Amino acid sequence: MTYAVKECFLTLQGEGVQAGSRAVFLRFAGCNLWNGREQDRATAQCRFCDTDFVGTDGEGGGKFNSADELADRVESLWGDGRQQRLVVITGGEPMLQLDAEMVEALHRRGFRVAVETNGTLPAMEGLDWICVSPKAGTDVVQREGNELKLVWPQSGIDPVALESWRFDHFLVQPMDCEEREAALDAAIALAMERPKWRLTLQAHKVVGLP
Repeated sequence: MTYAVKECFLTLQGEGVQAGSRAVFLRFAGCNLWNGREQDRATAQCRFCDTDFVGTDGEGGGKFNSADELADRVESLWGDGRQQRLVVITGGEPMLQLDAEMVEALHRRGFRVAVETNGTLPAMEGLDWICVSPKAGTDVVQREGNELKLVWPQSGIDPVALESWRFDHFLVQPMDCEEREAALDAAIALAMERPKWRLTLQAHKVVGLP
């Protein structure tokens, strides 16, 4: 299989339960909720995406002809040492490309494999960390995992209904939008009103990491 990668680089995980952890960030190109073109954002299923996932022209991006080739790139970015190796795979929507062969290749190199997904496609077996970020109006089939990250506010999503899903952690993250202060207030209010939810912020944006 050929893998289309938008970007791949070493950084610190910027949000969620694993925030602050050293990680290789692997972003696959493509998404099933928006084609990435601004002229089509208004009619997309996900309209608030803050990520460029189109093409393969980002830092460390490109086309990789095998799982081993891509896993070798991830390992080279990590460098020496096998302790606490972590790769965070995202998109777009990573489940469009991620397969068992890729996960196995990363495991052979000592990496824990984390994914950040919109949950509309099922996650395969063998992943070490599953973070689902649901989008209003979509059919979320992946309703269990390690971390449920709700970008807030979103019209059409009831956080109370999500609390029955099987996740270890329930996080609410303010939407990165023009009304940032209002979004932050809404996220804080949800965490205060529903103690199952914890506030998470995009720390990488605060400190200037990619």
